[in-house]
Amino acid sequence: MGKTSSGELLQGTLPLLVLRILFAGPSHGFAIARRFRWFRRRFFAPKKSLYPALHKMELEGWIESEWGTTENNRQAKYYRLTASGRKQLKRETERWSSIAGAISAILMEA
Repeated sequence: MGKTSSGELLQGTLPLLVLRILFAGPSHGFAIARRFRWFRRRFFAPKKSLYPALHKMELEGWIESEWGTTENNRQAKYYRLTASGRKQLKRETERWSSIAGAISAILMEA
C-alpha cells in the first residue's frame, strides 16, 4: 500500500489503526501518535488529528481512558480497548479485508 495521491488516510482508516494499536495493550496518546509518525512516513499522513478521534472512540465505547504516569514520570491519558472495541476491531478488520480483496481481484483482472 502506498501513499494516496493527496497523502491522506482513506476514510475510516484512523479508528481501525488506533483500535489495532490498542489491541496490543494500553497506551498513552503520545505513544499512539509516535506509532502514527512511523506509519505516516511509510504510507500516508493522517489529515485528521488523533486526539479528536480518540475522544470520539471513547464516546462510542470502543476505548476507555485513565490518567497515569509515563515512563518519563509525566502525567498522560492512557487508552485501552474495551470489549466493544475488540468487537469493532473485528468488524472493521473484516470490512477492510473484504475491500482489499475486492480491489485486488479487480487489479488482477487488468
